[in-house]
Amino acid sequence: MSSTAYSRTFVSALIGVLLAACAHEPTPSQIEPGVLFRDDFQDLANWHIEAEKPGRISAANGVLDIDVPAGATLWFKPRLEGPITIEFDAIAVSAGAPNDQVSDLNVFWMANNVDGRQPVFAHPRSGKFEEYNALLTYYVGLGGNRNTTTRFRRYIGDPVLRPLRLGDDLAGDPYMLVPNRLETIRLVANGRIIEYWRDGTRIFHLEDAAPYESGWFGLRTTYSHLRISHLRIRRIA
Repeated sequence: MSSTAYSRTFVSALIGVLLAACAHEPTPSQIEPGVLFRDDFQDLANWHIEAEKPGRISAANGVLDIDVPAGATLWFKPRLEGPITIEFDAIAVSAGAPNDQVSDLNVFWMANNVDGRQPVFAHPRSGKFEEYNALLTYYVGLGGNRNTTTRFRRYIGDPVLRPLRLGDDLAGDPYMLVPNRLETIRLVANGRIIEYWRDGTRIFHLEDAAPYESGWFGLRTTYSHLRISHLRIRRIA
């Protein structure tokens, strides 16, 4: 066989092997139907971090570990378009370390700057909580104020005013963080329907006459230690 013929035979065989391998590759829909974005936390490439003080924030082996002595916000970099759900698992760590305070598993979703500047983290912020007041966003603080309050707010882009509806300021054990327990959080932005779920129970519900239908998702905490895993953002049919 000539060298040219041999090369052609080798290339044809290689193409056949690659095509056969591709035929067995699962498509995204076969892996997880409806998933727009996912993060299995092998690194921090998907996150923009704003931290008030130095802490330890890392992602490896499927876990985002946020261990901070003061305010910190982590923005998921892709812009999200509704209708969607955002779901993740979280643990408020209590193991005796300095920041293991079991407090503030907080979220922003569908967040935008009031001046329209994009992305939402285009405005430099230090991680101090008051610097987020002027956002247009939905926000829940689960176990805020040292695990004494759980609140839902619809931010209106005002540097001071953050409306709080009657019934959206909760207290008591059913609405607080439980140390070292895995909790599943689900955020909903489905047109006018805005919801916050924990472990299959709906905690907050809003029928928004002027909904925020696109924007950014952020994780937020202060003086605490959280572990986040299995983030999935899905399209609502």
